[in-house]
Formats: sequence, structure tokens, C-alpha cells
Amino acid sequence: MRVIVTGAAGFIGSNLVKGLNARGVTDIIAVDNLTRGDKFRNLVDLQICDYIDKTVFFEQFARGHYGKVEAVFHEGACSDTMEHDGRYMLDNNYRASKILLDAGQKQGVRLLYASSAATYGAGHEFRESPEFERPLNVYGYSKLLFDQVVRRVLPHAATQIVGFRYFNVYGPREQHKGRMASVAFHHFNQYREHGQVKLFGEYGGYGPGQQQRDFVWIDDVVAVNLWFFDHPGRSGIFNLGSGRAQPFNDVAQAVVNTLRLEAGRQPLSLEELVQSGEIAYIPFPEALVGKYQCHTQADLSHLRAAGCTHHFATVQEGTAQYMRALLAAA
Repeated sequence: MRVIVTGAAGFIGSNLVKGLNARGVTDIIAVDNLTRGDKFRNLVDLQICDYIDKTVFFEQFARGHYGKVEAVFHEGACSDTMEHDGRYMLDNNYRASKILLDAGQKQGVRLLYASSAATYGAGHEFRESPEFERPLNVYGYSKLLFDQVVRRVLPHAATQIVGFRYFNVYGPREQHKGRMASVAFHHFNQYREHGQVKLFGEYGGYGPGQQQRDFVWIDDVVAVNLWFFDHPGRSGIFNLGSGRAQPFNDVAQAVVNTLRLEAGRQPLSLEELVQSGEIAYIPFPEALVGKYQCHTQADLSHLRAAGCTHHFATVQEGTAQYMRALLAAA
């Protein structure tokens, strides 16, 4: 069984390759752009059959160059929400996806692709329906535009098409993402270097560190992708989050207390961590005013209706695993 993973050297892509390998799947064509060469580290311990640069892949795939392919896990994209070049964003996130969709439908190749919770913008409902979709930036729009095309194709699709609206994913193999890495990753490095983690102060009617996100552990993201891979009759656009909204304070507390425990020190309450200076608050950045989601929470009704009953880790559970993995790799 041959599968293709785009963005294979990236965060979610490399974890998907790892998940496929765990099932014995190694006939995997990895597609990425290694201009930033340090991403190769995400592939070192994985088994693939070939690596293709993204600059040649899409045209070759459209021509059927790779033979019989069961499915494409399309994770490759520009995920920088602060990127303002609309032409670049649409080329990477819309046009490339459209090539895969069109060619896949002609060749009978299933498509499981990365959408984003950024399609919802600053709304308060996170359901996979047009009335709730109000992206705040061109990244969110690029993802929504492709979702809209998929919706038109789905009623007469020749094969499975699944879009996953990822919420705030965190976990191993994201170290190359720089400022776009998860808050858990940044907190780990802040605490190791300074003995303190920093959170945004009061903003949007939320107290310091109380802005809420749906944080989803990478192993859960992989599990849901593979559930749909195992159920080729299920298609659609689905939220992929934990279904919980937890404050950033929970992440910071889980990071610090896991690191304290690993160092043989007792965990502390949030109030104690603030009092000790191990958690601190900074003024909300002016550049993010009006462009920031203060609350996200995936509505999992559609996912559950499709038959996926996967249990998602809490921030406390996932972050503890992640901190131990980072310590082991340090």
C-alpha cells in the first residue's frame, strides 16, 4: 500500500509518518521543502520509500507519475498566521491543494488534508457550517477557500475526501516552527532558560492567562487521521480538537509542575507559581489586537456522528507526556 504525505518533514506530517510506520506502512513518499535543512531531523528515525521536493511533486502527481497511490495525507502548507503575502499563501494553501483534489478524483486517490480552526476567526461557535466561518487573516481564508471547493465536490466525489480543522496542536517534532510552535514548547524553553514562563495579561474580557484555546495532543491528531484512513467510506470536513477550552494558565502550570516534578520538586498551585515568579504576565501585544482568538473550542458533534469515538487527552495529560519527551531529547 503506497501513501503520500506532504509536509512530511513538518510537525503533523512527520508524526503521521511515524503513526503509519507503527502499523508497518513504509511505502511512503515524503514530500516537503528542505530549504530549511534542519527539518531533516524529523525524518531521521522514520521509514519512507522516497523523498520528493514540493517544487516538482504536484505537477508529477497530476500526471500520475507515482503509480497506484492509496491516499494522500496533505499536511504541507504555509501555517504562519502572520504571513501577509496573499499570493504566496493562496499558491501554497489553496492552489496546491486544488491540484491534489482534482488529480486524486481522476486517479481514485483518497485525500485527507489539513484545514484549520482559523477558518472560524473570532466567532463563538465552532461548528463546520458557513455561518460560523469568519477568518481573521489570509491564512484562515486560504484554508476556508479550499474547504468551500471540497464542499462542492463532496456530493459527487469519486473517492474519500476528509478535511481536518486542526485546533491548537502541540507535541514532539515541532521544534523547527520557531514562533509558530506551540505555547507548551515555548514555555519549556523559557522555563529551562529563565526559570519563568510568560503569558499574555488581561485582554478581550479575559483575565491574565485566562484566554482559552482548544489544545489538542499530537497523538490524538494522528489517531483521528488514521481512524478515517481505516474508514474510507467516511468523508467530510471535521473539527479536530479536544472538544475542551482550557486557559493558557493550565498549559503554563502543567509545564512548570511537570518540570518541577522531574527535578524532584513539589508541584504548586497557580497562585503559588505566580507568587514565586515562575509564571508571569506581560501586556497584550498591540500587533495582535483585533486579530486574536480569545476562545476556541471544537464542536465534536460532526466527528462523533461519523462514528469516531476517540478519547482526547487533557492539557495536563498531554503536556506531561510532552515535557518528558523534550527532557529526554535535551
